[in-house]
Amino acid sequence: MSDDVSSSHHDVFATTHWSVVQLAGRHDTPRAQQALSALCESYWYPLYAYVRRQGHSSHDAQDLTQEFFARLLEINSLASLSADRGRFRAWLLASLKHFLANEWDRARAAKRGGGRITISLDEVTAEERYKLEPTDELSADRIFERRWALTLLDTVVAALRDEYMRDDKQDIFDALKPCLAGSRESQPYSEIARDLAMSEGAVKVAVHRFRQRYRELLRREIAHTVNSATEVDDEIRYLFSVLS
Repeated sequence: MSDDVSSSHHDVFATTHWSVVQLAGRHDTPRAQQALSALCESYWYPLYAYVRRQGHSSHDAQDLTQEFFARLLEINSLASLSADRGRFRAWLLASLKHFLANEWDRARAAKRGGGRITISLDEVTAEERYKLEPTDELSADRIFERRWALTLLDTVVAALRDEYMRDDKQDIFDALKPCLAGSRESQPYSEIARDLAMSEGAVKVAVHRFRQRYRELLRREIAHTVNSATEVDDEIRYLFSVLS
């Protein structure tokens, strides 16, 4: 990844989420704030879903999520942070819980928007997504973790798609994407070969490389959210466990 801020949230900085937060806390610059804002936009929905599952209306949940990020984007709230606070998702959820417990009244009294830094929250899209959440008794914490995992996987797939698009291979990506799910035995290699005008053997090689690159990108994205490389495997196992 590049060290320059880009339009894609995948390429914010070649660093961890913690480093983005710490940089924004130490340097109140457009570059640092843009990086953190992009990170917030990537992961706002898991927090929104948590707030909704706590019983807040869609309108209040949007206000709360927006105000939480507005506080997060203020330099004074970030200056003392350090990466020894643990996994980024756990810290972010703990920060939201603290905000909800202690600052809801002040947030509700504040004028909506109020000239403060905001991130893009689409209330209609949020509610459409939330209506698709399971109607069982999943706790708010579990909803957050499940949405965090799915958001992270979406980020990885989007990064993989971007790579194929840069190489003018969008058709190959579209054909191979279903191969990320299910067993190898269930993959319709003959159909893919026909659609791509390739031999079945060439398709098998392409699928192998596709999956290998996906795993590499997944490990890289997970590494951005933990403190050390030794935690990557544990975090991958945990995130997949919340999806099962």
